[in-house]
Amino acid sequence: PLFAGMNGSAIKNFSCVIYNIFLMNCSWQAGRNAPADTQYFLYWQKSRDEEEMECELYIKDENHRNMGCIFQNVSIGIEKAYFLVNGSSKDSLIQFYDEYTDLYKIEILTAPLNVTVLCTRDSAGCIITWRPPLTSHMVKAKCFQYEISIQNK
Repeated sequence: PLFAGMNGSAIKNFSCVIYNIFLMNCSWQAGRNAPADTQYFLYWQKSRDEEEMECELYIKDENHRNMGCIFQNVSIGIEKAYFLVNGSSKDSLIQFYDEYTDLYKIEILTAPLNVTVLCTRDSAGCIITWRPPLTSHMVKAKCFQYEISIQNK
């Protein structure tokens, strides 16, 4: 059955972020009605053509329950990624949680690279240059927007 399991036993507040170009951190909270012995397991699939992978490095809470995961060597594709968190308990069936996500939307970008400032004493002012940040996927430089905040003149 699609929604087998005790109501309120599925995880809540699921979120993932990609940072440092290729690391992904996912986290969640236990369902409000999940039995104390519930253990959760995260699987994700980058695209329909790729194999589903289980988390290799779980983050555990004080009760040794899996409450997050760190994935390494993540790359961003053009399809939505699929995430599934299921659970097990000796006391009851646990509902699963799943969602599709565009990975590029959860990437935290690094700062721009090689920022340089060249100022002159004449009215020309300053010239500020930089390179786009590194990303885990191909992006055209014109896709980025920048804001400069000058603190002291």
